[in-house]
Formats: sequence, C-alpha cells, structure tokens
Amino acid sequence: MRDFSCVADEVDCYNVAAIELGEQAIVSQKSFLCTASHDYQSTSFELVVGPIIVGAHAWVAADAFVGPGVRIGEGAVLGARSVAVDDIDDWIVAVGNPARPVGRRTPR
Repeated sequence: MRDFSCVADEVDCYNVAAIELGEQAIVSQKSFLCTASHDYQSTSFELVVGPIIVGAHAWVAADAFVGPGVRIGEGAVLGARSVAVDDIDDWIVAVGNPARPVGRRTPR
C-alpha cells in the first residue's frame, strides 16, 4: 500500500499473488480482490494465479470483484458491484458484469 491508500471494512483480499495499491487508491467496503482461480479446461482444475494492481488515484467501489491478473489503471473507477476480469485503462469508469467502459475521468 502506498501513501494515503485505503482498504475499507469487510474487503476480502485473497492474496495468493501480490496485491498492489497505488498512492491514494481506494478499495471500498465488501469488495473482493481475488488473485487466484482454477483452470476450468483442466480435469484437475490446476490453480491459476495473477497479481492485482490498483493504480494511483483509482477507486474500486463497494462490493466489486477484481479477478486474478487484473490491473485497475491510474485514476480508473470500477463501479459498485461490478466485476473486473480484464484490465481497466487509466482514467476510465467501468461498470457491470463484466465491467465495460461507460465514461472517462479527467485528472485534476
């Protein structure tokens, strides 16, 4: 965690791999940062892991899910109850399941 980053109450960090929070990044209550899953194509369901990066000035809103290997870009917003299974670009607002871009933030 970098300076002034914040993880709220009841956030679940399943950190089989690293989770990195940039400066002033926010992860809101009841979100789930999940760095591991299983290979569903395999009959033995091998473990698949990937680090999560939440960039500086980014916000993961309440009850959102961030999957293994996902990067939430600098200044990006993942909306409440959204599911990020792919990277979200810098300064993009993404919502839904799966999360899709709906807007852009302007850095100030």
